[in-house]
Amino acid sequence: MLLAAALAAIGGTAGGETKSGLHRGAVGLESASALAFAPDGTLFVGDSRGAAIYAIDVGDDALPLAEAPSIGDLDELLAALLGTTPRQLLVGDLAVHPRSRAAYLALSRGRGDDAVPVIVRIAAADDVRLVSLDDVPFARAALKKVPPAEAKDRRGRSLRTFTITDLKYHRGTLYVAGLSNEEFASTLRTLRYPFDGPGTATSLEIFHGAHGRYETHAPIRSLLPLEVGGEPQLLAGYTCTPLVTFPLRALADGAHVKGKTVAELGFGNTPLDMLRYEKDGRPYVLVINSSRAGMRIDVADLVKAGAIDAPVDRAQVTAGVPYVPLPLGGALRLAERDEDTLLVLARQKVDGSLALYPYPKRRL
Repeated sequence: MLLAAALAAIGGTAGGETKSGLHRGAVGLESASALAFAPDGTLFVGDSRGAAIYAIDVGDDALPLAEAPSIGDLDELLAALLGTTPRQLLVGDLAVHPRSRAAYLALSRGRGDDAVPVIVRIAAADDVRLVSLDDVPFARAALKKVPPAEAKDRRGRSLRTFTITDLKYHRGTLYVAGLSNEEFASTLRTLRYPFDGPGTATSLEIFHGAHGRYETHAPIRSLLPLEVGGEPQLLAGYTCTPLVTFPLRALADGAHVKGKTVAELGFGNTPLDMLRYEKDGRPYVLVINSSRAGMRIDVADLVKAGAIDAPVDRAQVTAGVPYVPLPLGGALRLAERDEDTLLVLARQKVDGSLALYPYPKRRL
């Protein structure tokens, strides 16, 4: 029964109708590195290798799920679904459908040049399905000035894979973090949806306190649009781990913008995901990390934060905006399920297996 349910595929609006701006066809994904949903259920997929953003009608018209999925050994289930082994799976991102509340995962089956991107819908342990991309309504926005396919960083990693490092949809605009092929490579792109033009590309510069210098090549690893003191801002987390704000009004095509570094959250660490939530009427930001505990940051502290513009002693580990540590070690991705609950994708400490589980906001 489980396998039969798992092998079912969903996708596309019934009856041949399409949403505005979409056309029916096969989505030619080359990779799936980031996901986001619009309020109407349109799924956005960031394709770093193909240097494009796809908008897809996944045809998910199900009623809201009564219970959030809670699945241990998720990698074993996904491997069986995809006909591979857990070691050959690479997780890209997690998003929750705004109506059905089903979880969507971006995955790679295989590694390196032979990796095949797939999108999976998860409603429960016995309801895991491939999202069909063969004949669905979609639109494609190509990204320009991307790193060459053959370009490598000093560690031998493909720079093309950093074309899209995170993706967020906010009030009709897609915010796309990543790299370009420009001299100042760290880039924040914006696209209006429905796709109606080339969008904008802004080069970014930050002061990295732990490194003691200004940087223009490191990409944003996690981003979050939010209001800080009544002004729309972009909160950006970088590896090793400066936290930076950029005013949205400053983003413009061809512009070069310096951010305000408001915190150093610890060297040797990458911020994996961020989201805004409210508790007792106060807005907070939750950050999960590769090598640190989860971190709760009060938005009020971002409002009054000063700028870090001088080297930070690594012995201090952190500086700037304070945070409250939270027991979310092993968490890889976060998504808001409803007003009371988050979904967490995590590696379990005991055996390293992949798990998906609900987490109540009251515990944050």
